[in-house]
Amino acid sequence: MAEEVILLDYWSSMFGMRTRIALEEKGVKYRYREEDLSNKSPLLLEMNPIHKKIPVLIHKGKPICESIIQVQYIDEVWPDTNPILPSDPYHRAQARFWSDYIDKKTAGPCKALQRETGEKQEAAKMEFMEVLKNLDSELGDKSFFGGNVFGLVDIAFIGFYSWFRTYEMVANLSIVAEFPKLIAWAERCLKRESVAKVLPDSDKVLKSVSDYRKNILGIN
Repeated sequence: MAEEVILLDYWSSMFGMRTRIALEEKGVKYRYREEDLSNKSPLLLEMNPIHKKIPVLIHKGKPICESIIQVQYIDEVWPDTNPILPSDPYHRAQARFWSDYIDKKTAGPCKALQRETGEKQEAAKMEFMEVLKNLDSELGDKSFFGGNVFGLVDIAFIGFYSWFRTYEMVANLSIVAEFPKLIAWAERCLKRESVAKVLPDSDKVLKSVSDYRKNILGIN
């Protein structure tokens, strides 16, 4: 494995986007390896034998799993450029709390929004909208979740923005209209080269999910 930094990922993963953004923020050169999630590579299975999931960051031949852990690892290994976590212990703890909140509260509802119909999807809609309300409240009138500086919580959540259109179309959510502050925040994030380079086109995400629902799940 000649490359020092390798990322095993999938293009539309909002979790993998976190790691890619962090690497871009730090100016770290890395090799991106797209995974086929229906036929996972031997390298992925070797490097993440417990969860067998993307993203996996490989640094000097050693794997780091789970995206938020990867982002914090990147910040520690390359500390001199664009710090991601606050230096103040309290603010750092708050950033970790909200990034953990995003992880714990979004995975289930977001999967159900794209894969379910009827009551299960309705329950997921309520859960996800509650998450958005809490994040909207935490953001308040700040430019970024940490104040005036782009940081961990922004990286943790910005990937979901590329999925908002999909959730609106397949689950009949009204995100843009109900959360203008979050949309304005996302647009500020997109002015950063790291974010603009990583986030996929929302129409591409929608087409991918629509095709999956129709061809794999049999949902029109």
